[in-house]
Amino acid sequence: MVVLNRIYTRTGDAGQTALGDGSRVPKTAPRVESYGTVDELNAVLGLARLHAGEAAGAGLARVQNDLFDLGGDLATPDFDNDAQAARPRLRVVAAQVARLEAEIDAMNADLSPLRSFVLPGGTALAAHLHLARTVCRRAERATVGLAAAEPVNPEAVRYLNRLSDWLFVAARVANDGGASDVLWVPGANR
Repeated sequence: MVVLNRIYTRTGDAGQTALGDGSRVPKTAPRVESYGTVDELNAVLGLARLHAGEAAGAGLARVQNDLFDLGGDLATPDFDNDAQAARPRLRVVAAQVARLEAEIDAMNADLSPLRSFVLPGGTALAAHLHLARTVCRRAERATVGLAAAEPVNPEAVRYLNRLSDWLFVAARVANDGGASDVLWVPGANR
């Protein structure tokens, strides 16, 4: 359980922060960039929820909770030594990725096939979901970069990759089932 008695600690005033294992790193470290971008994504989803109905809001709330799991996963290094850890570490698991895939398939089943790329926009909810999708892609790039330098849970990368697809399809659903999608018209302004 998390207990926050004090919000400020002053321990980061010199430009370092603590990871989940207690080690300290610069706030510019790739690991901090990775989970920091996941946190930014979570905040964008909070804005999207302002425009969501009950069903869409519940799905976004579930994803937000997953993103806290993901942030905890990324904030705790030494993925390779989890089996030897004194206490179990919170990690994103394949079932979370599979759930996203099932939800993408269910949402996409009622959408008409695309004949052009979709421009970010349409309804307020769709616009926020498209923004979230782009932040998700940035979080994914940061996490892939981190994974190139040190061990990272591969399910974390898969989750972000699938979530960006989930956000795209959810944006189409939010655009009146795709009817309000703003489609790209190549060369329209030449």
